[in-house]
Amino acid sequence: MPDVPSIVELLERLVALEQAVAIQDARIEVLEAENAELRRRLGQNPRNSHLPPSSQGLDKPAPKSLRGRTGRRSGGQDGHPGRTLRQVDDPDDVVCHEPVACGGCGGGLADAPMAAVTRRQVFEIPRIRARVTEHQLIARRCACAVVTCADAPAGVDAPVQYGPRLAAIGGVSAGGAVRGAETRRAERQ
Repeated sequence: MPDVPSIVELLERLVALEQAVAIQDARIEVLEAENAELRRRLGQNPRNSHLPPSSQGLDKPAPKSLRGRTGRRSGGQDGHPGRTLRQVDDPDDVVCHEPVACGGCGGGLADAPMAAVTRRQVFEIPRIRARVTEHQLIARRCACAVVTCADAPAGVDAPVQYGPRLAAIGGVSAGGAVRGAETRRAERQ
């Protein structure tokens, strides 16, 4: 018959196992607390924590529209007349583009009859060019030998300068669009 442990040995094993289970229970409790903290941190983002928005990186949420759904498709609705850019009958300039060689055999097309014309129109604002006005201040010598020069118009104070409209365009393009009303009134005069 195999060795049968005594009651004392069994009680000692039971105490040792209970101690091991108590140690494991304590370790499980610590690991569960650590797991809960890590899950809490994982769910944080700049909207629900002190983190800056830049910490979110490329994992930003998609923007949400504040408009409610109407049930309609996007774009023009059925029955809407619609408007589009239309060609004009009398354009300011006409530029003809002619083919040089046949797309099939490569032969010259200089004397070939015209088969069709496809019209394409481009609407563009004309190039803006500064207009230069020269003010000549004439000086005349009087019979008494005194030379008198004409006065320059108001606002013409230097040999070369920008006019008020060109200066305004330059100021706007340089970020100086915000100026006082008094300054604008003084320039108009």
